[in-house]
Amino acid sequence: MDSAPPSYKGHRYPVGIIAHCVWLYFRFPLSFREVEELMRERGVLVSHETVRRWCTKFGQAYANGLRRRRVQPGDKWHLDEVFLRINGEQKYLWWAVDADGNVLDILVQNRRDTAAARRFFRKLLKKTCSVPRVVVTDKLRSYGAAHREVRPSVEHRAHKGLNNRAENSHQPTRQRERAMKGFRSTGGAQRFLSAFSGISPHFRPRRHLMTATEYRAEMTTRFAIWDQATGATDQAAGA
Repeated sequence: MDSAPPSYKGHRYPVGIIAHCVWLYFRFPLSFREVEELMRERGVLVSHETVRRWCTKFGQAYANGLRRRRVQPGDKWHLDEVFLRINGEQKYLWWAVDADGNVLDILVQNRRDTAAARRFFRKLLKKTCSVPRVVVTDKLRSYGAAHREVRPSVEHRAHKGLNNRAENSHQPTRQRERAMKGFRSTGGAQRFLSAFSGISPHFRPRRHLMTATEYRAEMTTRFAIWDQATGATDQAAGA
């Protein structure tokens, strides 16, 4: 699979500045104007509209680059769905993580019925190009029906208490949703959350399981992977 970073042809700002702005926006609950202000403090004059365009153009590309460089997902997947309020209408965010908390895929849908569960299962299998040993969900019946249609050979465990991994992984999304005061459209939510779910968790290792030394080493590795995915490493090498 191609792991080349995106092209920056026609952009007058260095890759490092573009990538840093995108990192700030997707890693922290910041607005485009707040990113503009932070960059101004560093002596970089860039408008919030330019930051918005960078995030739109490169956010998903960076997320895809990080996912390509990630190890194969574990064989135990946790699936969950939570409601989103979009323009006053209730939608559902379908979410899948592996046992290590890595986000495998997300999908914003209008319903939480069997058809929606089936659609998410198929998208998830296609996206990861792998099949799990076990799928863990809550007791929503739609999961069981979809599982029997799509992958009946995979073990399915439906239990509320077993699915804390997926439920806890929603917390950064909820925090970001509040900071953005909600999403304006289903398409906008899908685009943002698809990039967000690939970038934000990359910089959120399970710190409570690490010593301070291990955490620093892990973050150094993750920032190096980020530089590879964005092309900042190539720019530094060519400087």
